[in-house]
Amino acid sequence: MKIVLVIDQFDDANNGTTISARRFAQALRDHGNEVRVIATGKPADYKYAVRQMRFFPIVEHLITSQGMRLAIPNRHVFEKAAAWADVVHFMMPSPLAVMGLKHVEKLGIPHTAAFHCQPENITFTLHLGNSQRANDFVYNRFRDSFFNRFTHIHCPSNMIAEQLRQHGYTAQLHVISNGISPEYFYGKQPKETWMQGFFNVLMVGRYAGEKRQDELIAACTKCRHAKEIQVILAGRGPLEKKYRRLAEKLPNPIVMSFYEPARLLEILHMADLYVHTSDAEIEAMSCMEAFACGLVPVIADSPRSATPQFALDERSLFPAGDTDVLAERIDWWLEHPEERREMELRYAEHAKQYTLEHSIQQTEEMFRMAIREQRG
Repeated sequence: MKIVLVIDQFDDANNGTTISARRFAQALRDHGNEVRVIATGKPADYKYAVRQMRFFPIVEHLITSQGMRLAIPNRHVFEKAAAWADVVHFMMPSPLAVMGLKHVEKLGIPHTAAFHCQPENITFTLHLGNSQRANDFVYNRFRDSFFNRFTHIHCPSNMIAEQLRQHGYTAQLHVISNGISPEYFYGKQPKETWMQGFFNVLMVGRYAGEKRQDELIAACTKCRHAKEIQVILAGRGPLEKKYRRLAEKLPNPIVMSFYEPARLLEILHMADLYVHTSDAEIEAMSCMEAFACGLVPVIADSPRSATPQFALDERSLFPAGDTDVLAERIDWWLEHPEERREMELRYAEHAKQYTLEHSIQQTEEMFRMAIREQRG
C-alpha cells in the first residue's frame, strides 16, 4: 500500500507520539509498504514538508516544552499527497489534520485516524486535568470536529476505546497496541559508574502534570531505604524546575535528563526498578519497553490510565496518588532481589504478546478495510 501519515512533528524523537510514529512508519516500510509523511521540518523524499506555526513566546514555550510543534495547514500539500496515496492516516486532531481531512474527504481518498492525544494531555497543562467537565469538553470537541468523520479509528488500548464509546464516537474502533520494537528485549548490563552503589528507580516520560513524577519523588523520600535509592527521571518538560526543587529532599541527587532512544535502551538494561505514576495514559509505551527489557514495573492504578492492565500481580500496583503505598512497594522490591529477578523474566515474557510486528499486521488490515469500503 501507499500510506501517508499526517503528524505535525516527525523529525525529532522527543515525545511519545512522534517516537511511535517513526517506528510505525519504518515497520510499515519493512512490510513492503511505501510510506510518506506530512509534517513540519526539512523536505525529504519521504516527506511533504509544511511550515511550523509560530505563537507568542509564552505559548510557544508551553508547546515546545511538551516536545511538540504544530504545523500550518497547506491545501496544495494535501492534494499532492492524496493523489499519490492509497490511504491517509491521521495521527493527531491538530489544525493540520482537521484541514487536511476536508481535502481528503473531497477527493474521496480512504482515510483512518488514531487516538493518541488523551484530553488530559491538554487539560493538565491548563491545570484542569481533574475537571470532568473540562475533559468531557475536549472529548466532545475532538468527536464533533474530527473523529466522527472517520469510519475507522485506531485505539492503543481497551481503556481509551471504552472512553470513546462513552463519549459517542461512532467509528469502528480497532484496539491495537502501538507495539514494542524488537530491540527492547530482556538483557542485563553491568551498571555504569554513576549508577553503581544505588538501587536505581527509573521513570520515563514528559515532565507534565498528568505524569505525576512528583509522586515518585515524594515516595522515595519516604522509603526506609531512601539512602540507597537513586531516582532517574528520563524526559523533559515544563515541570522540570519544580521537580528539581522537590528532589532536593532526596538523600541522593536526582538524575533528570532527556535520552535518545539508543541511550535510553542502555539505561533500561542497567536500572533496577521501573515506576509509572501517571494519572492519565492511553497505553504507556515507556512502561511496556521497560518491562520488555526486564524491569519490574510499579504502576499507578488510575481509572484514566491503561497501564495497570500490564501488572502481573498486586506488587506491581499502587493506588494512584498514594505515595505511602508506593514507598512500600519500592522498599519491598529492593528487599527481595530474588523475587525481582524471577518477575523480571516473567515480565519480559509477558511483553512478547505486544510485538510491533503483530500491531503492524492489525493496522494494515484496518487500512485495507478502509480502502475496500471507500472504493466499493
